[in-house]
Amino acid sequence: MITPLFTRTIGHGFGWPLKLYTTALTLTLCPREIIREPAAEMLGTMILTLVGTAGNCQAVLSANTGVASSPKGDYLSLAFGWACSVSLGAWVAGGVTGGHVNPVITLCMAVFRDLPWWKVPGYVLGQLIGAWAGAILVFGNYFHAIDIVEGQKGLRTLTTASLFGTYALDYMPSANCFFDEFIGTFILLLVVFAVTDKRNSPPPGYLVPLVVFIAILGIAVAFGMQTGISSVGFAINPARDLGPRIMTAMVGYGRQVFDFRSQYWIWSPLLGSISGGLTAAFLYDVLIYRGPESFVNAP
Repeated sequence: MITPLFTRTIGHGFGWPLKLYTTALTLTLCPREIIREPAAEMLGTMILTLVGTAGNCQAVLSANTGVASSPKGDYLSLAFGWACSVSLGAWVAGGVTGGHVNPVITLCMAVFRDLPWWKVPGYVLGQLIGAWAGAILVFGNYFHAIDIVEGQKGLRTLTTASLFGTYALDYMPSANCFFDEFIGTFILLLVVFAVTDKRNSPPPGYLVPLVVFIAILGIAVAFGMQTGISSVGFAINPARDLGPRIMTAMVGYGRQVFDFRSQYWIWSPLLGSISGGLTAAFLYDVLIYRGPESFVNAP
């Protein structure tokens, strides 16, 4: 691997072509560098989904007396669990990629900041694989309890599928489902852009996950009820919903997880969260941000 000193020395005075060459040579000589950032996003998102969905399983499944003698959680513990999961995931990937662990954040950083577009597919794929991996680990740990709650070995219904993905309550109209995801993601991205703005008194970088913890906890206790059949139901993160949804389809839940309410997974946790994030990022840049990275401030 080329050392940073060597890179700086041969690149001095020759401009970006030589820097681009040395970057490519570095990747060739050290293949780990190619996957390092997507892998960080994968592991961070795996921790996010692992802790979050495990919290759902423990709190909801333990309410059945056949599983546990007494409940091991409630809605507030679920809210804290998801806040912990997102902040831990952000800490795992933070020093490598900034700790996006969410395709909406990755997309907004590419549109409104200086994240290179060529990195976006790798980040998003890593996030999706990580979410799938975290969910299947949780299912492997809790499937005996799921059998007890379902009442029959191997029976799989949306009641327990909602421990992993998001499924809106029956009274929720489609527009309200979309808006629920929109507003939750709007809050998250507004906070993320504020705490990463060097001109807006941001906290030290290592404390950003703590701010994210507070943001997720606030969103969970205020907006987490209506899109979860049996647990905290909001996604505000397409990977956190789609990865576990794919996992549930693979382990016996079948097409019902995708066919729910005419492909709910597309127009609510996917499009709702993307729309909310992009709107928040755009408004922040229009009204507050003064940095040159944003196209809003381009001359």
